[in-house]
Amino acid sequence: MRDFLPADKARRERVLSVIRERYRAHGFDEIETPVVEEYARLHAGIGGDNEKLAFNILRRGLDAEAIRAAAEDPAALTDLGLRYDLTVPLARFYATHRAELPTVFRSIQIAPVWRAERPQKGRYRQFVQCDIDIIGDETARAEAELIVASLDTLAALELEGASVRINDRRALDAMLDAFGFAVDERPGVLITIDKLDKIGPAGVAAELRERGATAAAVDAFEAFLTRPQTREYLPFGEAQIRKALPEGVGAEVIAHLVGIGEAVAAARAEIDPPLVFDPFLVRGMGYYTGTIFELAHPSVSYSLGGGGRYDGMIGRFLGQDVPAVGFSIGFERIVDLVALADAGAAPAVVLVHDRDVPVAELVALKAALVAEGSRVRLERRTKNLKALLARAEADGYTAFASVAAGATREAPELKPPG
Repeated sequence: MRDFLPADKARRERVLSVIRERYRAHGFDEIETPVVEEYARLHAGIGGDNEKLAFNILRRGLDAEAIRAAAEDPAALTDLGLRYDLTVPLARFYATHRAELPTVFRSIQIAPVWRAERPQKGRYRQFVQCDIDIIGDETARAEAELIVASLDTLAALELEGASVRINDRRALDAMLDAFGFAVDERPGVLITIDKLDKIGPAGVAAELRERGATAAAVDAFEAFLTRPQTREYLPFGEAQIRKALPEGVGAEVIAHLVGIGEAVAAARAEIDPPLVFDPFLVRGMGYYTGTIFELAHPSVSYSLGGGGRYDGMIGRFLGQDVPAVGFSIGFERIVDLVALADAGAAPAVVLVHDRDVPVAELVALKAALVAEGSRVRLERRTKNLKALLARAEADGYTAFASVAAGATREAPELKPPG
């Protein structure tokens, strides 16, 4: 968990303001949920490995004897926990407020989440997620809206050239079925497949054999991965999808993916949308039921966000299934890539005053400048004026003025701090 100095905080807020503005422009409305959820909800088996990383909150009022008696049962010791993502809280929110929301609800959630990560480079125990979700729309329109809004947001952050890798969990299941993997071994098989870009086809096949996966299925999968392929370029669409999949994947799944591509292309007025079908994209969250996607950018090797369809989650809280799909931008990953100037900022002035200037004069002068739209800081003159101004400039101040006793609003001459 980190502290942020003023300059870092200001930069983060500039990026967040752009994200919010773009999301709202695409018809999404911001909500807020508590940072804590019930333990049972956070540990309902839908959060994948993130459930193991949840920070749990000890029940109030337990004495030493009660703690010893419940030591082997976390559910008896804790009743609440810090949220590890924003999707589980959204499902609970929608189930609670459905009658007050539109039939198709488009939400924004921008807030911190907590995971008990191991302290290593690039991993944080508190970090911000920027989620947009559409609840109540089972058509390809929902995925298309999310993808277009996310790509537009990255463009507004001056991260042009982003693309979206896309797959469908139903296509993954059909592929594993076609190769002959048993249903009970598929979760482990998917974990290994998710390493394909790191260890290659031979490494995947070797690890699957080490796992004891069905031998004939591993052989068939390895043969598929190493099959001869032509290298012609295919834009996103039915030809690209069918070429990447074995026989037997349902036409309905392919048609849904094709529909997403057509809608994204139309929205962006492009013949070839920035989508790439990846039959081995897995995404580890246990609640995904259909389309899954990840946001890629040529400047980095890791994804900048992702999401998918989770049609079964809300039904756990509501008692009836409601279609839902979401897309999350990884804020902590993109904020360091963005170099947005604070173009719309008000003038920022440091008034460097002598010790003998009356307080009333200082406050009056400051108030006059603030009333004109400036951001103003008062600083008493120090021997090392250069260091004072350097610190102010780092905090975003663009001008300074020296103030002596008796100064009026017209008197201070503004100068650059550098």
